[in-house]
Amino acid sequence: MTARVLALWCMDWPAVAAAAAAGLPATAPVAVTLANRVVACSAAARESGVRRGLRRREAQARCPGVHVATADPARDARFFEAVTAAVDDVVPRAEVVRPGLLVLPVRGAARYFGSEEAAAERLVDAVAAAGAECQNGVADQLATAVFAARAGRVVPPGQDAEFLSRLSIRQLPAEPGLSGPGRVELADLLWRLGIRTFGQFAALPRPDVASRFGADAVAAHRMVRGEPDRAPSGRELPPDLDAVLQCDPPIDRVDAAAFAGRTLAAALHRSLESAGVGCTRLAIHAVTAGGGELSRVWRCAEPLTEEATADRVRWQLDGWLASRRAGAQRLGDETRRAGAGPTGPVIMLRLQPVEVVSAEALQLPLWGGPGEESRMRARRALVRVQGLLGAEAVQLPVLSGGRGPAERITLIPIGDEATPRAEPDRPWPGRLPEPAPTVLPESDSVVELLDAQGNPVRVTGRGMFTAEPVRLRGTETAYWGDLSWWTGPWPVDERWWDQYDRHSRSGPTARAQVLLDTDPPRALLLCYRRRRWYAEGVYE
Repeated sequence: MTARVLALWCMDWPAVAAAAAAGLPATAPVAVTLANRVVACSAAARESGVRRGLRRREAQARCPGVHVATADPARDARFFEAVTAAVDDVVPRAEVVRPGLLVLPVRGAARYFGSEEAAAERLVDAVAAAGAECQNGVADQLATAVFAARAGRVVPPGQDAEFLSRLSIRQLPAEPGLSGPGRVELADLLWRLGIRTFGQFAALPRPDVASRFGADAVAAHRMVRGEPDRAPSGRELPPDLDAVLQCDPPIDRVDAAAFAGRTLAAALHRSLESAGVGCTRLAIHAVTAGGGELSRVWRCAEPLTEEATADRVRWQLDGWLASRRAGAQRLGDETRRAGAGPTGPVIMLRLQPVEVVSAEALQLPLWGGPGEESRMRARRALVRVQGLLGAEAVQLPVLSGGRGPAERITLIPIGDEATPRAEPDRPWPGRLPEPAPTVLPESDSVVELLDAQGNPVRVTGRGMFTAEPVRLRGTETAYWGDLSWWTGPWPVDERWWDQYDRHSRSGPTARAQVLLDTDPPRALLLCYRRRRWYAEGVYE
């Protein structure tokens, strides 16, 4: 028997949470903005003409009394904890897809309450007692249940595809917790091609969908056909993936929760990288000083990145701690005790991967679309390569402070905070003048600078060439040719910052620029230290 799924969808949750944070009733007109555009609004605001996508000023003009709040996922998660706790009091094992959307297996609850409809009614009543409104949906597959909840339907067993077939293709990206970042563009493309419903999209042959639209379209195609949202990975959960943190001192503040989230996320993803898997369902467990135990499962449409994991840990801890501080959560005009909130500060945290996918299943095309979609796909691909090869295998350059060209670049593993080794805006006496070289050799490339007689050209103690340089010779052809122009040397006498001079101060250090008479001409930056010349950079 197929495991049936029940979804609880709290309408306009970002607006509900914003109203609760401002002490406003649920009936108040509220608009939530991101980048100066409305991303969510309450029913009262919609009645006055406020819509998603409107600019902030236009929304205020249409509804002068509207309360405008900036989008805040942490706030949404904090206030949603009261709803999740209320559901857990009735039926355990609820999973958070995002703040405002819960899913849970309904088979056991249906047996206990008599039917799926009765179980759904009890859960809706529990959410109402927590001060929120929601709609429910039941179906064979999780994604279908979510769409059913948005319609307030219970889909009979075996009829997922039939129910979905009548939905507009415009609804394909309606639920961000179930889709990738390119789902909006996919829906627009399908509409322009004349595909108006889920059923028409489902009728397309799968090979054509895969070859013409990409990986996310294949996942969407499976969804509209009523197929399982995730294909079986065929891989058992690797052992010892859990990340555990003993909290000393105990966590009772949001800033400490954020730090704990980053620490645990880093530890968890090191384990995932070693095992070659990605996490799609994450359980967050906590033990409090009062002996209480808390647990919550987060379900994700795509494998979690380290940043996304840290965010979810922070949101969950913020929700638990807020319930402890307040003792009650206010949502609209209702007040209730925040369910099974912590009985004291958190003394232990554990992250447990509940569901993983193998590295082979994480592949996405690097390119294939313009703009932000391509960049996001490229980033996801790099993150997955990082999971296979290790954190240090994929790095991004960050502009840093320094004097030499290599010193002015800090390589940061992708996903880490882009913090340079030194601040680039500070004064750096002796810094190489602009422009900087565009290409830096991976290692020191020893070259010879020669005069007209073929003798080596060196730098004197007074910072002068021993003779006029006329040609350059090196082990690589890129560093081989006669000089058509040169400038320098620029002496650097006090190189206390240079690793080469920490062990030896044999002779002066200087830089020079040369232009090789080649086709095409090649400009190089040379560095003289320890009585030898090195190719330090190439200008292109």
